[in-house]
Formats: sequence, structure tokens, C-alpha cells
Amino acid sequence: MKSKQETIFSSKTLTYFLQLADTMNYTQAAQILGITQPALTQQIKKLEHTVGAPLFYSVGKKLRLSDAGYTMLKATHNINEVLNQATDEIQQSTSPTKGEINIGMSASIESRVFEDFITKYYEKQPDVMITFYTLTRKEIWERLENNRIDLAIMYLPDDSIKNWKPYESRKILNEDLLFIHHDEKLAKQKKIKLRDTLNANWVTYPDGYYLDGVLRESYKNQLVDVPKSVARFTTPDQIRRFAETTGVNKALPASYVISHPVSDNTWMARFDPAINFDLSFVFRKDKDEIPRISSFLAAFDDYLNEESYTERLRKMIGNQNKQKI
Repeated sequence: MKSKQETIFSSKTLTYFLQLADTMNYTQAAQILGITQPALTQQIKKLEHTVGAPLFYSVGKKLRLSDAGYTMLKATHNINEVLNQATDEIQQSTSPTKGEINIGMSASIESRVFEDFITKYYEKQPDVMITFYTLTRKEIWERLENNRIDLAIMYLPDDSIKNWKPYESRKILNEDLLFIHHDEKLAKQKKIKLRDTLNANWVTYPDGYYLDGVLRESYKNQLVDVPKSVARFTTPDQIRRFAETTGVNKALPASYVISHPVSDNTWMARFDPAINFDLSFVFRKDKDEIPRISSFLAAFDDYLNEESYTERLRKMIGNQNKQKI
């Protein structure tokens, strides 16, 4: 028979509790976990019976954490932190030339430079297994917190994350967001005011995606209406193809535009004021002291010191994009 501690602190129990606490929706949490809603409800009720108090309560149709729920949430995060620290301490004694490195990259980032580097890194360190995931911002932070990825490649600053204490970052490059349009009257403009970008409908990222938030915040700060979006997609490839077919406006990072030459009758300009952000590695504190992680990051620094991120992108496409950025 399981003890109370085994019931409360089993990996499955904590995972179910954390997912429900994150979504505050039984149906959504069950879908993410890949179980039925009744199964999730049963597990939560068992947990509440074990601790002797309700962890959630409802206000109308909305779910809320009880005082006991907040206590359990804090305890669960503390447990994860202890386990993550223990894992990192163990890994710090491992070899720099063996083991696994799990990397999560935001879906809105051009991946060619990283794919090229990982290929070259494999040639030098064939016994280091690299697993590369393309993830949403939410998935990245969940996997960082649960120590399921070692490094994240993402855009910063990210104001959606309130607690940065457990994390560190390393800047890769400063990235500009570019306005891309089909209006020949604006073709000669290298910079464009935000109010002048409302000449046509847009295609954008969905609500909650980093670049959508950056764009909205920039327009609001300039007291300009947010562009009217007629379609939303999660990847830059989808946004580019839709815009080329329909003639609507879009905004994409400069590194992506360099990698994908614009079509005929398409022009680009920098925003005025500029909209920019940092492409960065993000990782848990002390993660870079693990030998294989430290070796990987040092090798990436050497890779960019030999030739810059932008120069490598331009070479990869054979300088097809004649329009200067």
C-alpha cells in the first residue's frame, strides 16, 4: 500500500496537478495530458483526499486555486527545483564529449544557422546526442522549468515571464522586425512610420505569440491602431506564403527575410521607431557549468566569431536576396 508521501509526490500526480493549475480548465488539461477528463478529475480528487483539503474551487464556470492549492503549488515548484538542482550537480561531473543535449527553439525563429552549427558540432563531438525541438513559447518555458530541455533559443525580453531568478541568458544577436508590403508607392522608403503601415490588411502570428505581442505593444506605445489581421499562422513560412498569395502586409524578423528572398512586387522597410529584440540562449542557472553544455556554448561562440550569424545566413542562400536589409 502506498504511503501518503508516495501518493502526493508521485511524478504522475504532480504532473496532473501542475497542468490543471496552469490551465485552470479540466478539459484543456486532460487534452494536453492525453487522458480523459474523468480520469483527471479522479486523480485530483484522490490528491485532495490525501492532503485533506480541496485544492481548487469554482466561481461560476471559472476554476480557482484554494489556499491549500497555492501551498501545494509552491511545494511542487520547490520539489522540482530541488530535483533539477540535483540533476545538474550530477551532470556537472560528466564528460564534455559524451551525453545528451536537448534544445528547444521558438517556432518563429529561422533555424538554418543552428542546423548548420549542430552538423559541424557532430563532426567534432560524435558522442554528444543533440535533440532539437521546435516549440511554442509556452512549451519552451514548461520544458525549461521541468528540466526537459537544457537550452532554449528564443527572443527576449519576454515580459510574460515574471520570475527570472532561476534563469540566465546569452545574447546571440539583436534582431530587427521588418515591415513587408506590396505597395509600390512605399517602395523607396527604407524606414516607415507605424501609421503608414495600415494601408492594407495584415497576416500575423496568433494572439499570445511573442512577435504578435511585440507588434501590438509597439503600435499601442505610438498611439497607433493595431493592424487589422485577416489571418493568423504559427510559423513564418506560413505567414510568408499567405502574404505572397494574397498581397497583404506582414512583419517578419530580418534573419528570416535574409534567408527567404522576397518575391517580385514585394518591398520591405524598417519600422520607425525600430522594433527589435534579442535572439538569445536561455537556460537554468548553472546549466552552463555542465561540461557538455559549456563545451557546446563555447563552440557556438567560436562558430560565430569565425563568421557572423548574418554573414552565414547570406552565404546559405547564395546571396539570392539582392534587396539590402
